[in-house]
Amino acid sequence: MVLVLAIAGIACLAYGISIMMLWSGTSFFAVWLALGVLLLGNAWAFHAGWWEMAPLVLRRAAAGIACAALAICVITQGLAISCFGSQGPDDLDYVVVLGAQVRNDGPSVVLQYRLDTAANYLQANPQTKCIVSGGKVFNDPEPEAQVMARYLIERGIDSARITIEDKSTNTVENIQNSMAFIDPDTDQVGIVTNNFHVFRGTAIARKQGIAHAYGIAAPSNWWYLPNNLLYETFGISKDFLKGNL
Repeated sequence: MVLVLAIAGIACLAYGISIMMLWSGTSFFAVWLALGVLLLGNAWAFHAGWWEMAPLVLRRAAAGIACAALAICVITQGLAISCFGSQGPDDLDYVVVLGAQVRNDGPSVVLQYRLDTAANYLQANPQTKCIVSGGKVFNDPEPEAQVMARYLIERGIDSARITIEDKSTNTVENIQNSMAFIDPDTDQVGIVTNNFHVFRGTAIARKQGIAHAYGIAAPSNWWYLPNNLLYETFGISKDFLKGNL
């Protein structure tokens, strides 16, 4: 047990530091650092015999919390992974591209994946219209939707097919604000986002009242994927508790 906890703790610290050094655009890497410290602390506690000295009720409570956390991770990440292959049907009325971080030189890699996937779909389905959704958050130089629209136009998508929604700051707002441009009862709508985010994006869309919502999964960076999936555990849990799913 001591060895397993120690190895897991070191792995979490190393991964968290790598995400911090690569700078994914958020401070979520701190969760990996905290998890690593927690695992190493528990390894030391087992090694020093502190757990054996702890009251039985404390040990049972700690074990229960750990099991519950693990179960939540397995369930939420299983839901996320189940949508990795989503492509949606042809000839949708709209695709909604969910925003992500933009930089001074254009979309982040995560957002490029979404936009390239949307561009490919729009080129293959010339009757489909596009809504790019994303406002300006603290680390964006300008509203995400503005950058997204320019990128799609550079990829050859007619600007007349693109609607800009540039007020949203999270996934729920992406969907809510985009609904102003569609008929939620009759329009068939594709939600374009990275594979790890498709489950949450489409679940929120259906909860908001889009009757015919389909996920369209864009790729993601394999090194960031564990970080993204753990983030989705928090995101899915939060939106579930808030009634957004």
